[in-house]
Amino acid sequence: MPRDSWSRPARVVILGAALVCAACGLVYELALIALGSYLIGDTVVQASIVVSVMVFAMGMGSLFAKPLQRFPAVAFVAVEALLALVGGCAVLVLYRSFAVTDAYTPMMIVLAALIGVLIGAEIPLLMTLLQRIRAQEAGSAVADMFAADYLGALLGGLAFPFLLLPALGLVKGTIATGVLNLVAGTVVVMWLFKRSLSRVSWVGIGTLVVAVAVVLSVVWWRADAIEVDSRQQLFRDPIAYAERTEYQEIILTERHRIGGADDVRLFLNGDLQFASQDEYRYHESLVHPAMAGRHERVLVLGGGDGLALREILRYDGARDITLVELDPAVLDLARHHDSVRELNGDAFADERVDAVAADAFGWVRDQVNADAQPYDVVVIDMPDPDSTATSKLYSLEFYGMVHGLVADGGRMVVQAGSPFFAPRSFASVRETIEAAGFGARPYMVSVPSFGDWGFVLADPDGRVPPLHLPDDAPDLRYLSADVLEAAAVIPPDKVVTDAEVSTMLDPVILEYTRSEWKQW
Repeated sequence: MPRDSWSRPARVVILGAALVCAACGLVYELALIALGSYLIGDTVVQASIVVSVMVFAMGMGSLFAKPLQRFPAVAFVAVEALLALVGGCAVLVLYRSFAVTDAYTPMMIVLAALIGVLIGAEIPLLMTLLQRIRAQEAGSAVADMFAADYLGALLGGLAFPFLLLPALGLVKGTIATGVLNLVAGTVVVMWLFKRSLSRVSWVGIGTLVVAVAVVLSVVWWRADAIEVDSRQQLFRDPIAYAERTEYQEIILTERHRIGGADDVRLFLNGDLQFASQDEYRYHESLVHPAMAGRHERVLVLGGGDGLALREILRYDGARDITLVELDPAVLDLARHHDSVRELNGDAFADERVDAVAADAFGWVRDQVNADAQPYDVVVIDMPDPDSTATSKLYSLEFYGMVHGLVADGGRMVVQAGSPFFAPRSFASVRETIEAAGFGARPYMVSVPSFGDWGFVLADPDGRVPPLHLPDDAPDLRYLSADVLEAAAVIPPDKVVTDAEVSTMLDPVILEYTRSEWKQW
């Protein structure tokens, strides 16, 4: 047993190890949630699954640790080594699983459970080691251990978004966390309890630690290659650009064919945003009906690729255009990547354009509160409402605020999803827009890469707006008066009359979208 003269510093080491282990455990938890939000797009569901599974597994891990308390030093370093291995590789394994199998959610549950069991075993083992340093009243020992544990959780929670992600990224950040886990377990046992270990224990611990260290080193070395290879398997065409930002994963693919047009596609969190072969159908249909009136001041919410902006800039009368895009990386891609710049006609270089990197919801609220000058045209080109983050941009509250930014006689147009694949979601967008005080006219067009796609044209005065092209409309490749007339007809089998209004507290659009698209 350790001598009394160094019991205090020894206890500090063990409590420090508890702090480090708690920080690492929270990083693993946050990493699994973050990866799920990137790949699946639904942070609430991903967080609920990961947290609930891990907390339950931690309880089981505490029970499983009971028999291990007979040899706590060896058990603790083994637990930390296994946790370093599983937790450190979890993100890469899960991403690979997403890319090559359909077993993402089961794999996530398995990994969360394994990590939870190992985390749950830590506290009982550390508590036993603490008592072997110097016996202490149970209440005081628990208080000391939990104080270190909760402080570690705080540090891990702050380190994940502010240190690990910016410096190392999601994959290497978790690998580095695994290394820290391994070091913490090894230091405690090798320094404080080395005299109590048998030769066999020394050999076993040393072999395990070295093996895990080698695996983590190889995974670190191969991480980028594995990630690139896994990402490529998710997409049909070669990846020309990839970036994971704090908001989303951005992927640009390019296919080059001899004697044929190139196909450039943008994906955000795996969802197709445009395909160059037919994006003009979508953007002509989105923009030009809304320009049939005064259009000197135009606001674009979303549309950071600049393709809607390209169509707006074809009007000489559009002299003051503001575009609000959440992710600065999307704006940089649209400004600087040759393929995207060619598609959008270098729209962001036009002096009439003011591009703002901001959350559209907060930006609109600030403009309304500041009693800003209204806009003649508001174009809302947001990603589909398939996550909690995007569903608020299809809410009654959001459209109500936007109403305050549309000038009298002005127009708003919203991309509203597919009337064919998601008719109830499409109808909910219309109902919500009307509940915000607009008159609404839905219409749909054919965009082969998307299917039948719908929009809602809205009038802030409550009148149902006419659907026609502007008198000064430029020559268009797809949209014509006849096409637009036909677009106003929604097939009877896709007309939904009982869709509900979506609000921030009751985002029915989110449930509609999930359930309808799941069928396809």
